[in-house]
Amino acid sequence: MVKLRLKRCGRKQRAVYRIVAIDVRSRRDGKDLRKVGFYDPMNNQTYFNVPAILYFLERGAQPTGTVQNLLKKAEVFKELPSN
Repeated sequence: MVKLRLKRCGRKQRAVYRIVAIDVRSRRDGKDLRKVGFYDPMNNQTYFNVPAILYFLERGAQPTGTVQNLLKKAEVFKELPSN
């Protein structure tokens, strides 16, 4: 199963996160399938590769709680075709 989750990057006390599609059995900083976004909590900046995110969501990827909140704020779920 694939999840959309945060991968920590950046310096000590100055974390930034990549949003990645990753196998659930991998650790947080393990090898990802694809980088699909970026989140900087200090400057409150986000970037999403929306077509890539929609690709994974359509194929059953589950976002973690934090990633789901970020995607809701950016209204990415509105672009997801309904069944």
